[in-house]
Amino acid sequence: MSDENVTGGETPEETPESAPDQLDQELADLVEETGPISKEAELLNDLQRLQAEFINYKARVERDRDQARILAIAEAFRALLPALDDLTRAEAHGDLEGSPFAAVVTKIRNAGDKFGLVAFGAKGEKFDPELHNALVQTPSAEVTETIIADVVEPGYKLGDRLLRPAMVAVNIPE
Repeated sequence: MSDENVTGGETPEETPESAPDQLDQELADLVEETGPISKEAELLNDLQRLQAEFINYKARVERDRDQARILAIAEAFRALLPALDDLTRAEAHGDLEGSPFAAVVTKIRNAGDKFGLVAFGAKGEKFDPELHNALVQTPSAEVTETIIADVVEPGYKLGDRLLRPAMVAVNIPE
């Protein structure tokens, strides 16, 4: 085997003494070249991390905005519930027929429907202590479970958020 095959094909100008100097220079050049690449990779990682943080921030802000919107709608309807109760009582009594307030009740109910306002608590429903407040309990031999006997004020939900529990009178088993 010749020295040319072992050293990787030296040219006649190179001497064994100049080879280490050339390797040192190539190594120095390589280190110099990889330095900026490492900086670029580090900057790219920083940019990707910032982009991910921004995407998470944006999603969090949108979620918080939606929650604030729902809360504001809920509070607005919660403030209108006493007036809606009065109008519903007047309607049940027959006082609204032919009056302009009948249109007001319809408009308020339509607005409630648009935002997902749901009234609940009807006579004959099963009593649920998480949705109903029992104001009066009457023992009855006719029932096997607690049933709503009368509704004093209906309850309201906005989507899955409870705005007000229904105020009811219940029949309980004897």
